[in-house]
Amino acid sequence: MAMMQPNSIAVVAAAPEKTRSKDTYYPYKQNTSLSYLCGFPEPESVMVIIPDREQGEFVLFCRDKDPLRETWDGYREGPEGAVHHYAADDAFPIDDIDDILPGLLEDKDRVYYAIGKDADFDKHLMDWVNNVRNLRGSDAMPPSEFVDLDHFVNEMRLIKTAGEIQLMRRSGEIAAQAHCRAMRISQPGMYEYQLQAEIEHEFMACGASAPAYASIVGGGKNGCILHYIENRAKLKSGELVLIDAGCEYENYASDITRTFPVNGIFTPEQAAIYDIVLAAQAAAIEQIAPGLEYNLANDATIGVITQGLVDLKLLQGDVDELITQGAYRDFYMHSAGHWLGMDVHDVGDYKIDNSWRVYEPGMVLTVEPGIYISPDNKNVAAKWRGIAVRIEDNILVTKAGCEDLTSGVPKARNQIEQLMAG
Repeated sequence: MAMMQPNSIAVVAAAPEKTRSKDTYYPYKQNTSLSYLCGFPEPESVMVIIPDREQGEFVLFCRDKDPLRETWDGYREGPEGAVHHYAADDAFPIDDIDDILPGLLEDKDRVYYAIGKDADFDKHLMDWVNNVRNLRGSDAMPPSEFVDLDHFVNEMRLIKTAGEIQLMRRSGEIAAQAHCRAMRISQPGMYEYQLQAEIEHEFMACGASAPAYASIVGGGKNGCILHYIENRAKLKSGELVLIDAGCEYENYASDITRTFPVNGIFTPEQAAIYDIVLAAQAAAIEQIAPGLEYNLANDATIGVITQGLVDLKLLQGDVDELITQGAYRDFYMHSAGHWLGMDVHDVGDYKIDNSWRVYEPGMVLTVEPGIYISPDNKNVAAKWRGIAVRIEDNILVTKAGCEDLTSGVPKARNQIEQLMAG
């Protein structure tokens, strides 16, 4: 509200429910902007913010209480619960929104709203604005300006509060425990989906609500597929398994990747690639501190990985020229990380006015370099083909530098082998 212009209104709609098949739905995931601003978890709800409104500045529309539907679908807060449990100043049944919201829009200069996220609700909002415009015999004026709400909310979400950091630290701890569990249990002959089951069991057993995204468990050459989620193949001795999995805890995501040998022992070729990726991650983390530019971490990973590939003769030529040419992209085709928060690929601009953003305390990001040697790459010796390594951790920017929120799972080769041997 403090950032809104005088005589304005903000409207935040809940995410729609999504059909999985016929009359079944995917587990409901609230619009993260609405979750961030007030925490209300139910579908078919709309948050309205009206600074300086005498009858209440925070108004919530939600589903009314309905004993029959609650018997089938679960508890509803209703307008009374919205007031008592979510601190709404006023609350109304969602069925009354057509009658009430146009009156709240009357004579407002600006509407803060995230246009383009929900086409159906976009249409409803414009219908309400047009209702105000079409009132005959009235001096009521419709809003004359729409302002992107996400610009303001995203900037708020980018800098985490102490409470948010506490939740993200716990999310990271749970995910780290799950990756340790997978390392301990892994053995040749298991299937990728069995490791996935062990990881997600640990998530839920420790209080997480769900995986933060579709878990990736790629054995052998499957690890070369960046977003591999089939997870149906058998794990073989002598191969690596790449696991990219994180959990959602109290609406906050973690995102960890670890790569380890199925049988617990790295081969010389696997070890060589692994050590390059680990060094690249360490170099990137050294570039994360208040005042440093976001792109420096990515540049560090490119430098270390390109040099390492040259040292192993997987690339040939001058390192600087190879970087300029982008030759590393055959092996390392993504950037070093992304913002992390309520969404696993969280909100926030990476550039401001075409300049890289500088880190500030409270930002959280992933650092996840990788090397992927396609099984079809005929330009390298056969012994390298099908090796894929990615190492990912969640890094909090602090006043003094940075903190690894996911250090609870080992990543040094000797520590991984010791954990798996134990």
